[in-house]
Amino acid sequence: MTNANVSASRRVPFLPGSFAGIRLAAILALPFAAVAAPDGMKILKAIEANEAMTEDVRSKVVLTENRKGQGTKVLTMEYFRRDKDKSFVIAMTGPESERGNGYLRQGDHFWMYRRNTRTFQHVNRDESIAGSDAKGGDFESRPFTEMFAPVKDAAGQEMLRADTVGGVPCWRLEVRAIISDVDYPKKTLWVRQDNLLLAKQQSYSSGGTLMQSAYFTRYQPIAGRQLSTRMVFVDEVEKGNRSMVDLSEVKVGKVDPNIFTKAWLESKSR
Repeated sequence: MTNANVSASRRVPFLPGSFAGIRLAAILALPFAAVAAPDGMKILKAIEANEAMTEDVRSKVVLTENRKGQGTKVLTMEYFRRDKDKSFVIAMTGPESERGNGYLRQGDHFWMYRRNTRTFQHVNRDESIAGSDAKGGDFESRPFTEMFAPVKDAAGQEMLRADTVGGVPCWRLEVRAIISDVDYPKKTLWVRQDNLLLAKQQSYSSGGTLMQSAYFTRYQPIAGRQLSTRMVFVDEVEKGNRSMVDLSEVKVGKVDPNIFTKAWLESKSR
C-alpha cells in the first residue's frame, strides 16, 4: 500500500498541546547521560527490538478523535496481538454504532468485519479503523529494518543529527522505505538519546509532502520492553484534525488462539 494513493483524511494523528494533561516535555524529560551518536541501523534495530513482543498482548484501547468543525469522537475497543505469526484482532465495543464491528490480521492478510452485513472484506494496512485517523498498520508490529533504511546525503553520510523534542535531547534520522507495502514511503524519526525510544515521527508522501506527525508520549514497561501506551497523531494536510490512542489494562501472556479467527470476531456481534 502506498501513501500517495491514500486520502489525506485518513492520515491524521494526535497533537499533544491539543489535549489537556498531555505535556510532552514533562513526559519525556527524564535524567540522561550524554552519549555518542549511534549509526542509523542501530537506531532502527533498537526500535525494532523494543516493539517485538515475545508473548501475546491484550489491552483496552480508547481512540479520541478531534476533527475540525465536527467536535470530538470517542471509540473504544478490545485489542489482541500475537507477534509470532503477525496476528492481531480489534473488536469494537463502542459507540453503539460500531459495537460488533472488528478487524483481523493473520500473517499477510487483513480483514474488516461488519456486523450489519456479517461479511469480511479484505483490506490493506492503510484501512481506517472505524473511520478514524488510526490505520490498521498502527496496530501491528513489523521489523523496521525490513521496511526502511537510513537516507544518505551526496557524500554518503547518513541523514542523522542531534535535535530535541520537547526540550529532550534526541537523534533525528531520515529513512526511506525499501519495500512498497508500507504506510508512508518517507519518514523522519526522533529517538531519545538516552534509551533510543521513539519520541516523534513525521511521515511524508513519495513526493515529499508532510502528511502526518506522530508523538509517542507515554511508555509502559511490559515483558522486558517499553510499550507505547499513548500516541498522538496530527494531520499535517487537513489542519485541525488530530487523534489520540490510549492503551490501558495491558496484559501479557498466552491469548486463546480461537480469538485470532473470523469465527471469534463474528461471535462478538451476536
